[in-house]
Amino acid sequence: MVIIKTEQEIEMMKRSGKLLAKIHREIAKMIRPGISTYEIDQFVEEYMRKNGATPEQKGYHGYPYATCASINDEICHGFPRKTPLKDGDIVTIDMVVNLDGWLADSAWSYPVGNISDEARKLLDVTKKSLYIGIEKAVIGNRIGDISHAIQSYVESEGFSVVRDFVGHGIGKSMHEDPQVPHFGKAGRGLRLMEGMVITIEPMVNVGHYACTIDDNQWTARTIDGKLSAQYEHTIAITKDGPLILTDQEED
Repeated sequence: MVIIKTEQEIEMMKRSGKLLAKIHREIAKMIRPGISTYEIDQFVEEYMRKNGATPEQKGYHGYPYATCASINDEICHGFPRKTPLKDGDIVTIDMVVNLDGWLADSAWSYPVGNISDEARKLLDVTKKSLYIGIEKAVIGNRIGDISHAIQSYVESEGFSVVRDFVGHGIGKSMHEDPQVPHFGKAGRGLRLMEGMVITIEPMVNVGHYACTIDDNQWTARTIDGKLSAQYEHTIAITKDGPLILTDQEED
């Protein structure tokens, strides 16, 4: 069942999103060769708690960290680790903020030092695909319109869209209806209505879209060992168009 949010509830989620965006801006300053994703995870949890929030991911089905930190061929749900990041790596930091019971979810991919041209193109295409999807998140469109727009653009650039993980509704729970795939046919799926809040979070691979799961039963990585990237925002469907609740450009 899709849970429609009131304007007041969306404002509460916007507060969560604003805090999350601030954290991503701080992470961007920290990313460099030599820092570890474990250090970033510790910073994130401390920052949240200092600001009256909690990391919703920690403890979710036993997940042990405040963030997911996925490096290079890891698609999502990578465990933070103490091994330092290296020049040329790319890393995705994904987190969910719980502030006063309302959630916001956003992942961002970061270059570490000097990255390859292929990695740079992957980041650029993945990020652009997110905003192409957001443009379709308007009242009256269907979820398939978002899905198709993302897939069409990504594949036109020679990359593939992950099938195994999708966006979702969000509010007081991390995963609500509806599911929001990043592949599919236009004109299909649930019609978007005012008050819906969803995540759009394309995961894009250089090679094949298929994945494998590590022995930790969490970390997904590309089946061919090629790079993967992800960008994600939490979006409210409003009468004035899509409202990005995790917008890093807002103060």
